[in-house]
Amino acid sequence: MNSNSQSANADTYSQRLADIVGTAIALLTLTLPVFVIAHYSSTNVNNNQQPLIQNLQGSKD
Repeated sequence: MNSNSQSANADTYSQRLADIVGTAIALLTLTLPVFVIAHYSSTNVNNNQQPLIQNLQGSKD
């Protein structure tokens, strides 16, 4: 009977460990993209795009 109770105890430990690891993975999956987006989307980024409307007066003759 003792060996049976030991395996039940080991199953409980592995289940608990799996719950902790699963929770950690879930938290990383939910929070990591937010931090990465916040890091790369700074408000001090220079706008290097050319204007959509270009000066066409020089091409008119």
